[in-house]
Amino acid sequence: MAITVYLADDHAVVRDGLRVLLEAQPDIRVVGDAGDGNEVVRQVARLHPDIVVMDIAMPELNGIEATLRIREACAGTKVVMLSMHSSTEHIFRSLQAGALGYLLKESAGAEVVEAVRAVHAGRRFLGHKITAAVVDDYIRERHTASPLERLSPRERRILQLIVEGKSSAEAAAILFLSPKTVDTYRSRLMHKLGVADFSALVKFAISHGLTPLD
Repeated sequence: MAITVYLADDHAVVRDGLRVLLEAQPDIRVVGDAGDGNEVVRQVARLHPDIVVMDIAMPELNGIEATLRIREACAGTKVVMLSMHSSTEHIFRSLQAGALGYLLKESAGAEVVEAVRAVHAGRRFLGHKITAAVVDDYIRERHTASPLERLSPRERRILQLIVEGKSSAEAAAILFLSPKTVDTYRSRLMHKLGVADFSALVKFAISHGLTPLD
């Protein structure tokens, strides 16, 4: 039986390239794709693919938050994270969210098939430019929590939406809240992060993989 794969990336050209590469394999079948995290979660909950190849930085709901939701809703679906970031912070947060694989975009073409097969078999797969020893050491020696761990899931959602340019009213409509509640969450999360202005908030969100660079 073929390994079923769902592709999540905010760039259609990346999804198309991965689809061509994966569907050239006799044991792999791509069952869907999407460009934003909310749609990915909805479709994966409906399709229950074996593997999701997940971009870490997507609009409205980033790959790490989407992975958390998928792991809660579809225990049998495994995630391979795809990212341009090689920092231990990004890798750790992805593995902590439940991803079994982590690939750098620069080498994904050569490694994605190998990663899909390994993760489907229940093995952790890290891109060849990422050493397991580095990640293991980081997890073992990590004594201070990531600043993002100070925020609730709702606060992380609002953080992503506002740095993507959504107004309080627009974010409120997406999350089914009042604009006043969104403003309260915004003030609270900025205080927790020790961030004083919008530009610093955007820089923080990008450096922690919460929102795409573009």
